[in-house]
Amino acid sequence: MAPFPQSFLDSVVAIGVDDDRKHRVWIGTGFIFGQLETHRHNAKQEGYRLWLVTSRHAMADHRTIYIKFNSADGKRSRDYSVPLIAKDGKSRWIGHQDPDIDVAAIFLSPGFLHAERSEFDFIKSNMDLMTMKQMKETNVTEGDQVFVLGFPMGMVDRSRQYVICRGGVVARVRDYVDGKAGDFLIDATIFPGNSGGPVILCPFLSDVEGIQKRGRARVVGMNKGVMTYENVGKSIETGKDLVYFHEKAALALVEPVDAIIETIQRAERKFRIQLAKIKPIASREVAAEDLEIHPESAISYPPPNSVPHRLTRRKKAVVRGSKKR
Repeated sequence: MAPFPQSFLDSVVAIGVDDDRKHRVWIGTGFIFGQLETHRHNAKQEGYRLWLVTSRHAMADHRTIYIKFNSADGKRSRDYSVPLIAKDGKSRWIGHQDPDIDVAAIFLSPGFLHAERSEFDFIKSNMDLMTMKQMKETNVTEGDQVFVLGFPMGMVDRSRQYVICRGGVVARVRDYVDGKAGDFLIDATIFPGNSGGPVILCPFLSDVEGIQKRGRARVVGMNKGVMTYENVGKSIETGKDLVYFHEKAALALVEPVDAIIETIQRAERKFRIQLAKIKPIASREVAAEDLEIHPESAISYPPPNSVPHRLTRRKKAVVRGSKKR
């Protein structure tokens, strides 16, 4: 049995683009993040607003990306296009305010996904995260075990989406928890395509004095990229470059949870500004911007038999938070 909940696996999606020959290429990984929200006029009513979180570089150079979801009825998975540029030319996705932090988010409609009978779960903001403060409190240190979820080397099955899980350890983190660095290192066998995938810290029950027990797996960040070793072999006689060495270092940078939270908070502010512009005012509680994801009709395999969601026939989408679990 995995030391983390099944919901973590079901939260991860493949990120794809079309190349010049219109072939689908899977370039990265994303995960669904659920931000717990309290109803503005009813403090007892709570739900999650869903966001697709991935690497900034997976969105920056594209007008459209594709995400894959399995069908709850067991049929083939289905790709959905995610338009990244609005009709007015503005970006639909939000990146962290620091351009060097490789995190981006875009709104997802849970109502649309449910109507499409898509099989998914999400990382919950109030239950599944471990911030820098919590890492300090539980003495996260080098050697702690982690798992990385994603789709290395574009290994995405056409008929069903099954995430790949690989293990590793925290390689260097004390510089991060001491505030000396903005990210941290893990030692794990990962490849291009893992970028944007969640990094999970495994739980343990410790008998070591001064070490607090961690009884539940938590997401501590997302994979930022693979580090490589580069060197040049020169000729003794001429001094000219002869051989270039380029190898994986088996180390990867991780964008911490705090950067993800900051990105979501920025996206939430934009979301509320857009809601405030919607008229009439009475519609603001249930209205949102145009749907961010759309079913792709040109897929070469049959689409699932589902009733078209009524929101796809409207310009504005209804915001429905998934029930709190």
